[in-house]
Parts: sequence; structure tokens; C-alpha cells
Amino acid sequence: MSDVVAGIREAILSGEFVPNQRLIEADLSERFAASRAGVRAALVELANEGLIERVQNRGARVRAVSLEEAVEISEVRMVIEGLCAAKAAERAAPADVASLQEIGEAMRTAVSSGDVLGYSRLNERLHSRVREISGQATASQVLERLRAQNVRHQFRLAMHPGRPQVSLPQHLDIIDAVAARDPAAAEEAARAHLRSVIETLREIAP
Repeated sequence: MSDVVAGIREAILSGEFVPNQRLIEADLSERFAASRAGVRAALVELANEGLIERVQNRGARVRAVSLEEAVEISEVRMVIEGLCAAKAAERAAPADVASLQEIGEAMRTAVSSGDVLGYSRLNERLHSRVREISGQATASQVLERLRAQNVRHQFRLAMHPGRPQVSLPQHLDIIDAVAARDPAAAEEAARAHLRSVIETLREIAP
């Protein structure tokens, strides 16, 4: 069942399955070579994660997250990402710092060359690396769920004109604070970045 859960989750995260799309058990069973019972159990698990919703007599569909909920999710992320950044600053070994700085340089290059999708992938890699360095497994699991729920809004945010130029210095501030082993500065840098995300989400609301 875990393979089916991971497969459906990845299809939602990648944008292959879009908000409000119906998820047909027979189709999923064929795609993932799983029994109908296994697919049904996977859908229950994903409903508990908030990624899909089950509609009476109509099966399951990918849950659409409203702007208001996207802002709430980002507010929760702000607190947890701040915690992870602070922990990363406490725990970072020289090799960890080097890996963050390498990502930072790649982000600079992506922005200067106008590679928006490349920058977006590096953005996700940086957040993921900070979580790894923090050693906060529980926080990482929570953030992964929140990111999956918010994937559509994150994509719109990434495509917003001028957004990489705004967020690049914010990300570099996080890297610098972790490199300086300054937990308070790292937490504040992460929170400042998420505050900016929330402001921009409200700006681009349809």
C-alpha cells in the first residue's frame, strides 16, 4: 500500500493530478498494479493527510486548497521552518554549510539566467537540506504534508513575475545565518521568508 500512497502523492506534488480531479479506483489499481482494496486503503491514508477528499457516492478527488487555507498553511510553515533553521544552525557541520552554500550559488546563477523552474527546484532542495541538517524528523514529516497540500499555490508563487529576485536574498540570509551558527538569526531569516510568501500569496489571489 505504501507504494500506492507514495505514487499518488508524487502525482499530486508534480501537478499530474490537479485539484478537483476525480481519482478512479480502477484506473489507480491498474496504474500501480495494486488491488482495489489496497488502492482504497491508500486513498483513506491520503484523505487523512488532507491531500484528497472522499465525496459521498462519488469516490475520491484531489482536494482543492483555498487561498485562505494556503495562507494558514504558510503561517504554520513559518513557525516550523523557523525551528528547523535554528536547529540547523546549532547542528551544521562544515560539510553541511558547504552544501547549503553550493545550493545558494546555484540559486544565484538560476536567477541571473532567468531559469525560473530551475530556481524553483533549488528552492525546494534548499528547504529540504535545512530540514535534513536540523535532524528534526517530526518537523520534516509535518512540513512534507503541508507542502503537498499547498503545491498548487507554491507553483503559482514560483511563476509570479519577479518572485525569484525577491526570495533569493531571503534564502541567502538563511544560508548565512546557518553558516554563522546563529540559531536566532536563522530562525528569523526563515520566518521573514515565509512572511514574504504569505504577502505574495495575498497579492496574486485571483
